Amino acid sequence: MTVHVSATHAPISESSPKVSVGFSEKAKGYLALTKPRVVELLLVTTLPTMFFAQGFSGKGGVPSLWLMIATMVGGALAAGAAGAFNCYIDRDMDKIMNRTSKRPLVTGVITPREALVFSWVLTVLAIALLWSINPLTGLLGIGAIFLYVVVYTLILKRRTSQNIVWGGAAGCMPVLIAWAAVTNTVQWPAVILFMIIFLWTPPHYWPLSMRYSDDYNAANVPMLGAVAGSRTVAVQVVLYTWAMVACSLLMVPLGGAGIVYTVVTVAAGIWFLIEAHTLYNNSKKDLVTKKNAMKVFHASITYLTLVFLSLAVDPFVGSALMG
Repeated sequence: MTVHVSATHAPISESSPKVSVGFSEKAKGYLALTKPRVVELLLVTTLPTMFFAQGFSGKGGVPSLWLMIATMVGGALAAGAAGAFNCYIDRDMDKIMNRTSKRPLVTGVITPREALVFSWVLTVLAIALLWSINPLTGLLGIGAIFLYVVVYTLILKRRTSQNIVWGGAAGCMPVLIAWAAVTNTVQWPAVILFMIIFLWTPPHYWPLSMRYSDDYNAANVPMLGAVAGSRTVAVQVVLYTWAMVACSLLMVPLGGAGIVYTVVTVAAGIWFLIEAHTLYNNSKKDLVTKKNAMKVFHASITYLTLVFLSLAVDPFVGSALMG
């Protein structure tokens, strides 16, 4: 995978401010490059998927401690590598956007060269660790990094308002990685979980882009929440949310889900649908604010957390409702 800045990216001045940086600040800078909050959210989906895959495969119990640690660490390294590449490529826009103006490449805590080397080191470590589990897991790790760095960051992000839809597939890869780590294959439940996150990403991210629309417009990044009217965005949020909730229920007939997953997912889905429709109703009255847009963003995180927590508990309570 070759990482470069295409002609569509603005010229970048490499004259970062020369600052004296101590070890602690340098370490914090490298950590910030990995986008820890994004990594944390991705890991929320990984371990529950491993628990469910273990039960689905008929092995029972929980995966081995080594397997859980290797998968979680490998996944975190892969996500961190993708985040660091993203910071390196997008450092020109990060200087413009208030939300990202404190990132280490902007402040000069980390130089572009250091960031690029760091990104590749994380990539090699991630792939080596995931490959040690099995080659399929390693290949899926490569695919996750490629989707985020090349497909999303380099190709789609600055070209289309649908960037987060297709580029967001990278955020769905941890469930495939987790499933492959346990079963050495990808089965229907893993595909359904992938699609849940795929359909969840727009209702999660578009309200955030509404909140930071000024930043995205200043940087000339066509996030839907920044370039479209609030009613258009709200309609899309509602449609994707309905599709996501419907997809989540496929785990019952096709994925072997039991009572815990079913009850929690239905309840969480109804609640999130109410939040999405509230945003839409506000948009019809031109009452959408940055505050109530962010309410949907935060609700989306709670929804995903509840769904995957129920997925982790489900194999240990009762049996599959169907099949």
